[in-house]
Amino acid sequence: MAREMKDSGIEWIGEIPKEWELIRMKACILQRDSGAWGNEANGTEGDVICLRIADFNYPMFKFKDTDEELLTKRNYNASIIEDLLLHKGDILIEKSGGGEKTPVGRTVIFDKSYRAVYANFCDRLRCRKIILPQFMQYIFVTFYTNRYIWNYIKQTTGIQNLDLTAMLASERIALPSIIEQQRIVNSLNTYCTELDNVLEKTRASIEEYKKLKQAVITQAVTKGIRGDREMKDSGVEWIGTIPTEWGLIPFRHVLKERQEKNSPIKSVERLSLSIDLGVTLYAEKTTNLDRFKEDFEQYKLAHEGDLVMNSMNMIVGATGVSDYFGCVSPVYYTFYDELEDHVTAKYCEYIFRSKTMLRVLYSRGKGIYAIVRGDDRVNTCRLKVSKEDLKSIIIPIPPVEEQREIVNYLKKKCSAIDELIAKKEQYLSEIENYKKSLIYEYVTGKKVVPQNC
Repeated sequence: MAREMKDSGIEWIGEIPKEWELIRMKACILQRDSGAWGNEANGTEGDVICLRIADFNYPMFKFKDTDEELLTKRNYNASIIEDLLLHKGDILIEKSGGGEKTPVGRTVIFDKSYRAVYANFCDRLRCRKIILPQFMQYIFVTFYTNRYIWNYIKQTTGIQNLDLTAMLASERIALPSIIEQQRIVNSLNTYCTELDNVLEKTRASIEEYKKLKQAVITQAVTKGIRGDREMKDSGVEWIGTIPTEWGLIPFRHVLKERQEKNSPIKSVERLSLSIDLGVTLYAEKTTNLDRFKEDFEQYKLAHEGDLVMNSMNMIVGATGVSDYFGCVSPVYYTFYDELEDHVTAKYCEYIFRSKTMLRVLYSRGKGIYAIVRGDDRVNTCRLKVSKEDLKSIIIPIPPVEEQREIVNYLKKKCSAIDELIAKKEQYLSEIENYKKSLIYEYVTGKKVVPQNC
């Protein structure tokens, strides 16, 4: 039997069961406290685990299952530890940080048995007895994933700040009885665990395909694709053995550098370079927009077939052959060959996007900003590879005809793998959207939990 519904009068909630109450978020919160960063750990009894936003496992709405010994420790006086010590069921909300893809305002629930406090970019929320912490957490999740959180984000610099005071005071939620809350929590815990398992396996499968693609590229650009043949030692660790007829040549002698400035102006077609897509038209970008200056004379030119490399981000794969004639950032390097099909530039693109070469580039990088994420991934980096260091790198070069064979082979193989990855990512997106929808429908009463749950 369908339950009787009523209009909540709240846009993001819509209709709710007739017997559910509407209550302000603030009325559900017993206590709210800001975190603290403390001092350097010094081996005394004031040292305690300090949980940070980096410790959030947001897809599962809790903290990561990290070994205690690997967690950050900070030193606090006893009174601060007493004030900030986390209890099971405490909700931590990110109040500063975020970005375009992951705006500030994510929440996790504390469910660990170890002693811990929390850092200054988080606030802790403790719930009143009228609402179960996990039910409140699911409400925060649906509020965030449906992007209503943007109504309370302020950004005057590069950091987003959440106006949590205004959000808690202004927003209302739909509240069922404690008994129904528990049934909803039980059901969502079960469903979300099942969906998380599917998501985890799908993400693992995607990573395996990416590793396969890297292995295929590395094998082709260092060993070729012609099967068993006589090999020789390259004397270069990352290359290993190569076919005897291949050369080992410094990059400076493989491609020529293009140093053509856009002055006087020859093009107003701005080109962008990304890790995932290579060289694209800036006009087609929708996210992470670069800050192009209006003065086109400040830019360099790239021609169709040029190998374009971001000196600041090539260590994470920002390299690609351009299909366009246009202007690029002065921090980009552009190189070219004089072949009609630009096959050597295309061959070099595969070399410089291979994981083994990325490690070489990383070792040549100079700068102060780099975040190593594990599994050879580096994020938010500004480690510049100088032009001279780049040109000095020795790379394996087969004869031109074999370069064509390898480029054609890799284009087909990588396209096939990319297609499989795209299908997996589409499935991932569908499951994530289903999970988001499921949580929303339960916490707003649109989906009924069976009485025996």
